[in-house]
Amino acid sequence: MIPVLFKIGPFPIYSFGLMLGIGFLLGSYILALEMKRKNLDPEIASTITILAVVFGISGAKMLFLIEEWSTFIRNPVGEAFSPGGLTWYGGFVLGMIAISVYVRRKKIPFLKIWDGLAMGLIIAYGVSRIGCHLSGDGDYGLPTTLPWGTNYAKGTLPPSRAFAIFPEITSRYPGGVVPDNTPCHPTPVYEFLLGAAGFTVLWNLRKRPWPDGKMFMVYLMMSSVFRFSVEFLRLNPRLLFGLSEAQLIAIPLFFGGAAGVYILDRKQASRRST
Repeated sequence: MIPVLFKIGPFPIYSFGLMLGIGFLLGSYILALEMKRKNLDPEIASTITILAVVFGISGAKMLFLIEEWSTFIRNPVGEAFSPGGLTWYGGFVLGMIAISVYVRRKKIPFLKIWDGLAMGLIIAYGVSRIGCHLSGDGDYGLPTTLPWGTNYAKGTLPPSRAFAIFPEITSRYPGGVVPDNTPCHPTPVYEFLLGAAGFTVLWNLRKRPWPDGKMFMVYLMMSSVFRFSVEFLRLNPRLLFGLSEAQLIAIPLFFGGAAGVYILDRKQASRRST
């Protein structure tokens, strides 16, 4: 693991921050390409990216602090301004709200923007997960004997600490401590590969004569399935029916996407028949 890639003078360049930045830039580039293809002003993509960065990171931090409320209360300033601790769905929801408000004020068809965001979001998410992998921040998965199991001993949150609150796992090891060199599922790499695959699918679908918004709904369904599946290999607490928080959020997002596809297809079919 390489939490700090290098230093510029006294300033460390963190792998997570760098990959997060690359993800945002790549997403912005994809969005600009789509806006240009749809005869929209591609310069607006830069503003949308800024909104995504500010409100996305803010939302991700806010949801994380809610999840870790007891820790936050003990050290509110330190936790609020710590470089780590981001929960994706909080950033996704707040970022999408901010972007939608901006687009509506600019009187741009927001469903067209959402379709462009779909491809940008799915690849940006995958790239940022490589940052999680390089930093070893606890987003990795359960212990595994598979040949690609990864040693996260040098990460910012090694297995001995990451698994400490999971007795169903620690009980399998002497002294109730998971050794730091225990190979674990590199779930961030899995998510990167799924993100790349999802981006390829959406990229090949983008020129179909679909109604505006359908691409985004397909993205919601696809990304929800990806996250729901990978969560079975991660060490997040199970909240209800043996499912994690991320899985419980993914379920309504999937059905929301499916409902969106159905409604948009019905509207398109109705317009064609009149």
